Amino acid sequence: MNEIEKMKSGMWYDANNNPDILQQRYACYDMCGTLNQMKMSDPGRNELINKILGYLPDNLELLSPFYCDYGSNIRLGENVFINFNNYFMDGAQITIGDNVFIGPSCGFYTATHPIKYHERNKGLEKALPIKVGDNCWIGANVSIMPGVTIGSGCVIAAGAVVTKDVPDNSMVGGVPATIIRIIDAN
Repeated sequence: MNEIEKMKSGMWYDANNNPDILQQRYACYDMCGTLNQMKMSDPGRNELINKILGYLPDNLELLSPFYCDYGSNIRLGENVFINFNNYFMDGAQITIGDNVFIGPSCGFYTATHPIKYHERNKGLEKALPIKVGDNCWIGANVSIMPGVTIGSGCVIAAGAVVTKDVPDNSMVGGVPATIIRIIDAN
């Protein structure tokens, strides 16, 4: 397997030295840099978003600055709002459901690194997918860690660090995030 195949399979891969991975990541960084310099009213924004993601999500509102590593591993549902200064570290798939509001300065981090420094120093990492269900609100400055699934109808309080799966219709907050209460879905 090459390093990109390893990355997509959730295996340890060389994220920092492999030329194919670096080329893809830098091309995406360049496109995000261009997007972040465009006026929100520029009609070319949607064309560039389409190029970054590989498709144009229905009724997406994406505010700049926005950053991602590859773009092609991001799947956004309908009616998604992404506020200023969000980062999608999309070595693995990041799936966002329909009608999701994402506050400013949030991070979706699929990468994890070896605990032992001699392995970490080789540039190895593993990417684990993140999934956010429909009808969620993610507050400002939230960090969502590798491998986390957030159910539908959830509220993630500002500043939360989500390290574990969140059941449907839950409000979570804190570091690490814990359930504050269950939300009546009716």
